[in-house]
Amino acid sequence: MDGRTHTRRRNRAAIQEAALRLFAEQGYEATTVAQIAREAGVSHMTFFRCFPTKEDVVLDDDYDPMLEELVRARPAAEPPVERVHRATMAGLGQVYEHNREALLGRVGLLLSIPGLRARIGENLASARTAFERGLTPEGREPDMETRAVAAACASALAEAVIAWSEAHERVELPDVIDRVFHALRGLPAPEQGTRP
Repeated sequence: MDGRTHTRRRNRAAIQEAALRLFAEQGYEATTVAQIAREAGVSHMTFFRCFPTKEDVVLDDDYDPMLEELVRARPAAEPPVERVHRATMAGLGQVYEHNREALLGRVGLLLSIPGLRARIGENLASARTAFERGLTPEGREPDMETRAVAAACASALAEAVIAWSEAHERVELPDVIDRVFHALRGLPAPEQGTRP
């Protein structure tokens, strides 16, 4: 990773962290881009180089490229839904423990702010595309069956995240995601603590 890419990633992380903190303290609508930039220690222009809009601070993440790589790395002999399931659980294991509260805050904003909620479809489409690419051999276009599996997996993941945000005091996201993928795979619900 070159210095410019590293700086951009560091700035994006600082902006998102500052924004989520300010949104929690004073509300999404009351928080301005200028306040977020100041809190993150970056210029107004740097904010817009990292995020086109305030909404994108909540919507954007690096999860989809990671999921695509993890799906692609799974054995091709695994059934497609199992590949996505296991890749998703592996990816979640990399980010959940350290980012649980930030993820919960972002999901809460997505579901409660009308302008953000209206763009949830973009996140769903992005996850679907990541799964399609991960499941499709290099140099080929995804076929109808792959697109259908990817769409089902992305929808299941979205449903799990929404269910978790509504019951986060009683359940953990990995357990909910595991349950929805077991349902997609036609398997009985897993016992607690028996994730793949």
